[in-house]
Amino acid sequence: MPMNSISLTINQQAMTAAPGTSILEVATAGGITIPTLCFHKSLGETGSCWMCIVEIKGRNRFVPACDTPVSEGMVIETENDMLNAMRRQTLERIIEEHSGDCMGPCEVTCPAGCDIPGFVAAIATHNDARAIELIKQTIPLPGILGRVCPAPCEDECRRHGVDQPVSICALKRYAADKDSEQAHRFVPEISPKTGKKVTIVGSGPAGLTAAWFLLCNGHEVTIIEASAQAGGMMRYGIPRFRLPESVIESDITTLIAMGLKFQFNTTFGKNVTLETLHRTCDAVFLAIGAQKAATMNIAGEDEYGVTTGIEFLRKAASGDQPHPGSQVVVTGGGNTAIDAARTALRLGASTVTILYRRSRKEMPANASEIQEALAEGIILTEWAAPTAIRPMNGVLEITAITMRPGAVDASGRRTPVPVEGSEFTITANTIISAIGQQIDHSVAHAAGTGAGKYGELLVNSETLQSATPGLFAGGDCVTGTDTAIRAVEQGKRAAFAIDLFLQGEMVAVPKVPFNSSYGARDEAPQPFYQRKQPAPRVAVPELPLSERTGSFSEVVTGYTEALAREEAARCLQCQCNAINDCRLRELASRYLPVQAAQKHQHPGFYKAENADISMEREKCVDCGICVRMIEERSGEVDLVVMTESCPTGALSAPAGLQR
Repeated sequence: MPMNSISLTINQQAMTAAPGTSILEVATAGGITIPTLCFHKSLGETGSCWMCIVEIKGRNRFVPACDTPVSEGMVIETENDMLNAMRRQTLERIIEEHSGDCMGPCEVTCPAGCDIPGFVAAIATHNDARAIELIKQTIPLPGILGRVCPAPCEDECRRHGVDQPVSICALKRYAADKDSEQAHRFVPEISPKTGKKVTIVGSGPAGLTAAWFLLCNGHEVTIIEASAQAGGMMRYGIPRFRLPESVIESDITTLIAMGLKFQFNTTFGKNVTLETLHRTCDAVFLAIGAQKAATMNIAGEDEYGVTTGIEFLRKAASGDQPHPGSQVVVTGGGNTAIDAARTALRLGASTVTILYRRSRKEMPANASEIQEALAEGIILTEWAAPTAIRPMNGVLEITAITMRPGAVDASGRRTPVPVEGSEFTITANTIISAIGQQIDHSVAHAAGTGAGKYGELLVNSETLQSATPGLFAGGDCVTGTDTAIRAVEQGKRAAFAIDLFLQGEMVAVPKVPFNSSYGARDEAPQPFYQRKQPAPRVAVPELPLSERTGSFSEVVTGYTEALAREEAARCLQCQCNAINDCRLRELASRYLPVQAAQKHQHPGFYKAENADISMEREKCVDCGICVRMIEERSGEVDLVVMTESCPTGALSAPAGLQR
């Protein structure tokens, strides 16, 4: 030991250091991490943030590690209940005044947690390869989801505060289609093989997504599918004019390249049992979906010529659906009803009428799909519910009754109430019932999980793990009928839990990081919105109406490269540019409950030029670095103050400074 070395102990670990060395420096050199916000290697330390506080044992002293020099015989503790409580208080004070978005509202709203600002920025800067890489970190089926997702992200887009939301789904589709054109497509990095085998039952979005993430983790995956081809309801329940078969195949091709295997024409509970599956694999994930049509419970619904939306679309997808006749009536207001109506029109029907028991505004179908249906000539009769069907002179006659809005129900909508004496009839050659889908109760029986009121499999809602070791379930067979993007989230969640199970670890859910937010989409400060000039949303090209009759060609043709770049440039880039290396977020996630910061008025943006740091005033954490930088580099720094009238917005994160 050098003559002038100091001996000390940090967290029961003996260390030596030169005189004048700070506790923080010694701990860092010894592999001990002490949290700090105000430390910057190019500036003098002041200990102003109090996050690096440590306890000197035996002296009942709490000191900042960054500017406290070590002394002979010091015994230091860097983590204990008292220190953590003090750090928590410090963070609470800082967060109380902190303002800004960690994540954009769009990515917070996306069930899969897609890095939307990241991939949109990549498209805007001509980096399509990076865009598809970012998308597939959370959404492995971007070609499909870019066409059928109801886009909850767009509902929360902050661009609403300027004009119209960014066309996020169309941009996702652009990136996917661009990737599919490449000779060398994006395939994620695969971890070393674990030797573990997983069997997934069902090849819909939940099953395929779970397969993606399990394959990435090095596990061997086989999907068992009851149909002859993969895709589930995406293939058999969504018509080709919305989702071409080639797009489904394109998304699945990457999974096959990753090593995914399929076993088709195999029905769970019939051709294979849970017992036989467990003999050949280490874990099973049931992602069977909800493919049983709900019944109308009215007289005559079993008459010849009456079919379900699911069966009608399945036959159409398989090329087995006969001509539906000149007059078709569809009951229901979801996507299946709209898809069945538009399909009937393409199969030769002259008149297609949709009966829905509430108003158009309350229809659960995608608003854009409803608009497309009406533009194609489909008739929508609102506030009408079917009451009976009967054959009449070689055709069908459906009786309906007019409804009116009643009291608000559990869904937040007004319950439809029949108007006495308002019955009316419509003649039809084919009647399609599309009022919803249900879970087949036999699935729960075959799985042995027990079933809920609606047949849903009973599993832990967070981990999707059942009471049976090695058995997991997710997607519509657990949640009930939901969107494809929700099923993707379920598949991702299941894969995380299954991976832990296969490693012999306790099954848990990923920790959600702290997220600060300006608030709802329109609640950011005005200078934030003023960074972009108003520019209309770039319309997504479509086939003209004259070319749709009798054709199953895709209606929405998608952005060209130039249009995609133009639309991507409209993004406000709400996500904090230091999100991946932000000390404040890291520490808040560690010490505080996950919550959003309170809203505050925005005082303007400030930027320090000719230095290795920059500053956004509304994200100040009282670290003092900017003040010290100006003081210590007098004459070397130009401070530019951008007031609320400045439209340029938040600035790039500096090298070396983590907010």
